[in-house]
Amino acid sequence: MVRVAAAQVAIDVDAPDATWRGAVALLERAVSDGADLVVLPELVTSGSGFADAAEATGRAEPVTGPTVTALRELSARHGVVLVAGFNETSGLDRPYNSAVVIDRGELLTCYRKTHLWDREKLLFTPGDQPPPVVATSVGRIGLVVCYDLEFPEVTRRLALEDAQIVVAPANWPLLGKPAGERPVEVAKAQAAASQNKMYIVVADRCGADRGEAYTGGSVICDVTGYLLAEAEIEQPGVIAATFEVAHADDKRLGPHNDAFDDRRPELYDSTRK
Repeated sequence: MVRVAAAQVAIDVDAPDATWRGAVALLERAVSDGADLVVLPELVTSGSGFADAAEATGRAEPVTGPTVTALRELSARHGVVLVAGFNETSGLDRPYNSAVVIDRGELLTCYRKTHLWDREKLLFTPGDQPPPVVATSVGRIGLVVCYDLEFPEVTRRLALEDAQIVVAPANWPLLGKPAGERPVEVAKAQAAASQNKMYIVVADRCGADRGEAYTGGSVICDVTGYLLAEAEIEQPGVIAATFEVAHADDKRLGPHNDAFDDRRPELYDSTRK
């Protein structure tokens, strides 16, 4: 069994030190609750509310910089797998919106977000490598960032590459929705988990920053698509769940169906590229 946690952080682009202290406090709360895997939000020390590409570039760091170094130290100290987003230098006009997977201090991968949302296209350079699947001490983790999760092609590819848990550091903007409904991004995460019979963990941010409000929609989805844990909207905190990772290896849907074997890829080809 694995204990998984998502830390929902209130991020302030103008107060990075306070933001970082809040993130570390939530991480340590998750660890004290027995978490083996902790996921922090996208761009955890800054968010994406930069005025322009110049400000984003000025705040960017290499993967060997202070943020990832501190994350590696925290991961090693607590003996956990840690996933978090950060603003990565690129050497280009715009930095990368990146995320790392760290296992007990060892940096396993650094992924650069490939699907940029709204103003992110003005601030960041899109990555040119697909989301990775990495073997960790808690299982096989597929890594995406926020908007990446909304593309069925991405989550299916990760599932076909044997991801058991897909983790998604996120900054979901607060969009309009009917009263009583969950955010549509949460519904998409549930659908992806159900379609692919894998666990999905989203660590969202919350609060408001430079006039933009955020959803605070952190969730942990079972392989059925139903929620194992859900954050209190717009509040910082930690959600957690314990599950058997190996359940994601079983793609059967009862005695007559299988989520993978029932596919008919020859019928799905499209002329639109």
